[in-house]
Amino acid sequence: MRSAQAHPFPGADLATVSNAPRDGAQTLEKALGHQVRTLRRQRNLSASELGQAASISLGMVSKIENGQSSPSLSTMNSLARALDVPLSSLFSTFEEKRDCSYVERGKGVIIERRGTKVGHIYELLGASLGGDLVVEPYLIALEDDAEPYTTFNHSGIELIYMLTGEVLYRHSNHDYNLKPGDSLMFDSAGLHGPVQYIRTPSTYVAVIIYPRPSL
Repeated sequence: MRSAQAHPFPGADLATVSNAPRDGAQTLEKALGHQVRTLRRQRNLSASELGQAASISLGMVSKIENGQSSPSLSTMNSLARALDVPLSSLFSTFEEKRDCSYVERGKGVIIERRGTKVGHIYELLGASLGGDLVVEPYLIALEDDAEPYTTFNHSGIELIYMLTGEVLYRHSNHDYNLKPGDSLMFDSAGLHGPVQYIRTPSTYVAVIIYPRPSL
């Protein structure tokens, strides 16, 4: 029997093919900075306004929020007072926590908002709870009465993965015939949208990623 050869690094055989860097252990400074930024945004404060309220410089606020500084106890106390929270709450995210959003089949939130067109049904499949990027995954259904619309336009990157049906999808000046199993990833600042419905009803997953707006 052939003996298995041990990997030099535990878990090396479980690595993905992604080029994303490995996430190291969270430091106290990074955890503190993330919590300060989160609390500031929840209170609709700019970094400058927080600095003025806590009597510290804008540069120091920026360094703290980016995990580049180990603030003194008096500085942390000033930040806690300016944010109107107990000092201990600034350390509440130091324990390792990773966002996870689970949605049962058919239980996604149906989105009705500006940009939703007749016959286009958007079901939100999850929500990013924090971090510098917003990730919006949708299951989009195009019904028989769906109206073609090719002038969607927003910031970020979008990925479409076709599940059922067949759609002619336009991005900028190019049309792509999308059938089940096809994918299309593009700069969503360019005008885009379905130009022709070849086989309906059609469904596809669309994932939109864009920077979280700073306050």
